[in-house]
Amino acid sequence: MTSVSTPARWAARPAGPTRTVLAFTAVGAALLLVGTASVALGSVRIPVPEVLAGLAGEGSRGTLSILWDVRLPRVGLALLIGANLAASGTLLQAVMHNPLADPGLTGVSSGAAVAVLFVILTAPQWTHLIPPVALVGGVVATVMVFTFAWQRHNGFTPLRVILAGVAVNSIFGGITGMLSILHSDRLPAALQWLNGSLAGTGMDDLGTLLPYSLLGWIAALVCIRPANILRLGEQTAMGIGLNVTLARLLLCGVAVHLAAISVSTVGLIGFVGLVVPHITRMLVGSNYLVRIPFGLALGAVVLVAADTLGRTVISPLEVPAGIVMAVVGGPYFLYLMRRGGT
Repeated sequence: MTSVSTPARWAARPAGPTRTVLAFTAVGAALLLVGTASVALGSVRIPVPEVLAGLAGEGSRGTLSILWDVRLPRVGLALLIGANLAASGTLLQAVMHNPLADPGLTGVSSGAAVAVLFVILTAPQWTHLIPPVALVGGVVATVMVFTFAWQRHNGFTPLRVILAGVAVNSIFGGITGMLSILHSDRLPAALQWLNGSLAGTGMDDLGTLLPYSLLGWIAALVCIRPANILRLGEQTAMGIGLNVTLARLLLCGVAVHLAAISVSTVGLIGFVGLVVPHITRMLVGSNYLVRIPFGLALGAVVLVAADTLGRTVISPLEVPAGIVMAVVGGPYFLYLMRRGGT
């Protein structure tokens, strides 16, 4: 992959220690506030004192059931998935030197989604294999994107990777439509998943996703050093002694893992991996030692907020978090393009 000059507007100035501490304090407070609101709000509102009592195991049976069987698992999943998608987008942007790269736009999410949908519609007895199947789908999509984007003399450029991602999304979108037509009798069970909804999730889903997420977060932290070296440029990275190809494969692999396991659980939720890394870069700078941990926390805040908004804005009806993020993320994507992000 050839080096790509980073746009001046994308290269954020380093954040000082005071600013970094303030940013982490603010995102921690926001996470606590949004998490509490998400547990308390819904078709049945639970006052905060009752929420605190329920966390201690006290309260009526109905309140405890709502908290422990519905609200807390859902908030926990939103935290994990938001963090996963934010970290995935951050790593993909590090590889591509492009602030418009994210799991959805580069085809990773759609590849994982097709693999999962295939299992749901054609072999529901194998649903316990959905996480690894989603990972395979994400890897296939990533290989397709880089294959289509490759030029013999120029290698990869950010624009070609994004365009290849659009093409791969289109291909997998067609496959999704074909599967939906061929198995229309089973489609209602998958519609909620296709829209990126956390409705109906429980402790089993949380328990399944948690180990995959922790593994991905540890791997993302391992990627901090190569990601920081890559942002210096390919020639400088090679001069330092970094195996650039291996480093990019590592970052891509971790990004695909994080995106695929998230898609396997709740379906397609776009733009978290686009919006969060950009805001993170503005708040705490370009150092991945700070960006990745901060992005994990901010991604959790964003998706919990989106899910809470979707549950409450037209209650008792519910808007899936994937749709909420599309409404917010689409205009933000256009804003980045207008600023000359590519």
